[in-house]
Amino acid sequence: MDNRIKFTVFIKFLIILLFFMIILSNYLSCVFTANDNLSRTDSYYIIGSKENKENLSELFRQLRVEEPGSEGEFALIREIALNYARLNDYDRLIHFLSSRTLNNPADPYNGYYFLMIAYAYIQQESMPIAALYFDLILNNYPDLVIYDSDESIHLVCLRHLINQNNNPERQVWYYNELISRFSDNIDLGTTYFMLGQAYERVGDWNGAIQAYTNFLPYSGVIIQGFPNADQYARHQVDFSRSTKDWTFESLQSLQRAVQHALDEGDPWMLTRYQAKVGFVARSWEQIEIDNTRMAITNLAQFMSGRIRYAPSLDASSTATEAFLRTTGWSSFSLPTWYLYFRKIYFPQDPEIHGRWEWAGIYYGEKF
Repeated sequence: MDNRIKFTVFIKFLIILLFFMIILSNYLSCVFTANDNLSRTDSYYIIGSKENKENLSELFRQLRVEEPGSEGEFALIREIALNYARLNDYDRLIHFLSSRTLNNPADPYNGYYFLMIAYAYIQQESMPIAALYFDLILNNYPDLVIYDSDESIHLVCLRHLINQNNNPERQVWYYNELISRFSDNIDLGTTYFMLGQAYERVGDWNGAIQAYTNFLPYSGVIIQGFPNADQYARHQVDFSRSTKDWTFESLQSLQRAVQHALDEGDPWMLTRYQAKVGFVARSWEQIEIDNTRMAITNLAQFMSGRIRYAPSLDASSTATEAFLRTTGWSSFSLPTWYLYFRKIYFPQDPEIHGRWEWAGIYYGEKF
């Protein structure tokens, strides 16, 4: 009986011992496998000259013992990635940083790593892919200050996206983000004007007028591609606030009204038909030189005799602007004036949009 009990205890001991041996075997297998994988991984990343390989080996050695998510780990990862950038090995840089972010989704520096990946794609001329990463950073990762430059990674992303993504809805969001978050780091005048342009493209005319209103205090700023930005913004704002009671339903009705006032020799009637916003008065030469106006405050002083007009509009007239040649004006030794009629572009108000206005005068004969 005692021998039977001893045998049972011995069997149990063997079972427990076997169990622990299995656990130990599995653990050692995992360790050796991990070390083997790590070794293979390191060999993929250890490239370049002998000196460079030694440097990378040392960086990876230090990386294995750094605290995950620490500043020390960040510095090492950044240095390894910059090493690949210096070698123009952007595929390896992308692979390395992508694996880090994938395996460490809670790393506080992932936004920065994604920024480096985006730059790598730019170097490979894969702008659409880079834009996806910039958008990913903005919408999913907290802002960080770029190492050694004191510049926000979100600000960098916004600047790139504005140049790469022409979607007007996204442009509105980007410009508003710049203004609300980084007003001290940007050219506010240019940003307000471009925001107005973006609002126009999406059809938000109230937003556009507000943006142009905010732009006006920055008058004089030079905006690439928009040499007349000041004039344009001022016209949009002033026109939106005006009565617009000088406009006509069609070009024909405007032409008839102006010709009738000339036939009557009535400067006061003619003045009522002048646009009260953005009326230009200049010579043909000034079109090429600048936008200087030669202001007309009283038409009566130029109508001492009969004013004659051409039987039809000038041949250079188009679907959106027209010219009527007139003669007999007593002004500046230039008796010939071309009255400039313009189709109104103002989608903010459908009742005004597409109507016509007498928008200006060009002095002298056309060349």
